[in-house]
Amino acid sequence: MQPLKQHKGIVCPLDRANVDTDAIIPKQFLKRIERTGFGRFLFHDWRFTGDGNPDPDFVLNRPEYKESSVLLARKNFGCGSSREHAPWALQDYGFRVIIASSFADIFYNNCFKNGMLPVSLPEEQVDRLFQNTLETDGYTLTIDLEKQEVRDDAGLCFRFEIDPYRRFCLMNGLDDIGITLQYENQIAQYENELPSYYSVKS
Repeated sequence: MQPLKQHKGIVCPLDRANVDTDAIIPKQFLKRIERTGFGRFLFHDWRFTGDGNPDPDFVLNRPEYKESSVLLARKNFGCGSSREHAPWALQDYGFRVIIASSFADIFYNNCFKNGMLPVSLPEEQVDRLFQNTLETDGYTLTIDLEKQEVRDDAGLCFRFEIDPYRRFCLMNGLDDIGITLQYENQIAQYENELPSYYSVKS
């Protein structure tokens, strides 16, 4: 998992509340067995018209947001099912940070497990970021996980809270397996010290 200590990127404003996981990655695309390749299906039913062409009115299809890596949304982002494919699709598309006033719990947890940072800010601060994004071409934000700050180049700075353990894992690029492997030597020592009757016999 890639460490995430500080990220600076163009902001894409998805001005919708209660975006559920079926909208993020529709169920018909969940048959893949890899974690990669889901990005092209992200927000499929919003990005494409019935004939399969890109919808020019959808924000991700606008050229000014083509290179965006920070997604700005409204409250209760990621609600619905528990599918881990939702953060996979967002990350595969190119997003590293999602900012919203609130997140669904399971989606929020899945983001951390997959190396993405969900940042929860008060609604008035989210409103301010939407306003700035719409008023400034190529509006960028720096998300500093070490300092727990969201900053822009004009001096705006918002603090955010995050669980210390999740912060540590993201900054060091550690998922559940990576955390376990930190104790590889202790695990091996424990197994070597087990009584012989615990040994696996052929």
